[in-house]
Amino acid sequence: MRGALWLLALFGIAVAVALVAGNNQAVVTLFWPPHRIDISFNLLVLLLAGFFTLLYVALRAASAVFSLPAQARRWRAQQKERAMYAAFMDALSHLMAGRFIRSTKLAQNALVQEKSLSQLAQTSSDVSSYNAARATQLRLLAHLLAAESAQALQNKPLRDEHLQQALEKSTHHSAQETREGVQLRAARWALDDRDPAAALELLGQMPQGASRRTLALRTKLRATRQAGQTLQALETARLLAKHRAFSPDAAQSLVRGLALELLGAAHDPAQLQTAWSSLDATERAMPELVIHAASRLMALQGDADLARSWLLQIWEPVMQPRSDIGDKQRIKLIQVLEAGLDSIDSAWLARIETAQQQRPRDANLQYLAGMACLKRQLWGKAQQLLSQASLALQDAGLHRNAWRALALLAEQRDDASAAALAYKRAAEA
Repeated sequence: MRGALWLLALFGIAVAVALVAGNNQAVVTLFWPPHRIDISFNLLVLLLAGFFTLLYVALRAASAVFSLPAQARRWRAQQKERAMYAAFMDALSHLMAGRFIRSTKLAQNALVQEKSLSQLAQTSSDVSSYNAARATQLRLLAHLLAAESAQALQNKPLRDEHLQQALEKSTHHSAQETREGVQLRAARWALDDRDPAAALELLGQMPQGASRRTLALRTKLRATRQAGQTLQALETARLLAKHRAFSPDAAQSLVRGLALELLGAAHDPAQLQTAWSSLDATERAMPELVIHAASRLMALQGDADLARSWLLQIWEPVMQPRSDIGDKQRIKLIQVLEAGLDSIDSAWLARIETAQQQRPRDANLQYLAGMACLKRQLWGKAQQLLSQASLALQDAGLHRNAWRALALLAEQRDDASAAALAYKRAAEA
């Protein structure tokens, strides 16, 4: 359509010229004393058009000649830029292929090319293709590649040199994300060097939004665990679980492990209660944590009533026949309750008796009920329950304690032979 319009326009111009110039009898006289020149008007128009065309061509030719140095500078800049990007891509390829020495040399070559290109752009305004923001970003990435290769080669001085240069030259606002990447990599290198304090310092220098990303949180989790900051590690693990960085089972296992570590690090009842208060409601409902916290409190000579109040919320679920809690945790629960039998109240005695009656063949519950009867000086019932439990107990500690208790009961009856036999069985357990 456009070609047809141009064709129509040309036909129109040709018709107009034919109408105007076809019958034009005008004559133009030029006086140049003592000469006189008479030419037709049409010829004068043609001469003027030719003159302006010749002048235009001459000016364009002169401009092309004078622009040759600028074009040469632009060409050199383009060659340097291509060489810079080629060296950078080759450095990345060699890094991925495990050729760390070649990668380091090529990254340094890319830095040399970038520096030369930057100087050329500063001295000449003709290099218009140079992008300062992109050059800053490439410079940072080249330093990062060189540092990564040096880290793989265990060349820590060279790694630290490139890392410091990358951090110092990342002041441009467009290179903020690249700087964050450099800080994350530096934090991971610090963890590889077993320096969690440096890793946490680098993570603390990052913006708040960047420090809450999944990769940053994973790095922080490793750093806090290396530094022994269990509470900070637990809070970080909660954030990772919230961000779904792990599967639900893995997140629960990680949080449970850190909570157990936090409770186990307490050295007195006050510290243990503080650690217990730092857990959220979901964690305080985990049977493993509750049993461990109560056991730890009893081991630290803490308040037995407080330990039993923690155990109260899981007593019924744990004692169910189809409970997910294993025998090891049940045995630990029984040991915790056994340690506080001297101060146990009637409500807990009723719970223990009810659980034993509901599961009459459970040797562990028979043992616990028998020990409770022993503490209450119910010798006959204690003798019956402990005798039944001693035949089926699987845990060596409980088995040994059951025979000791039976030996004490035999001594109460002045039955020396039964007591000796019970002590012998306890020694063999």
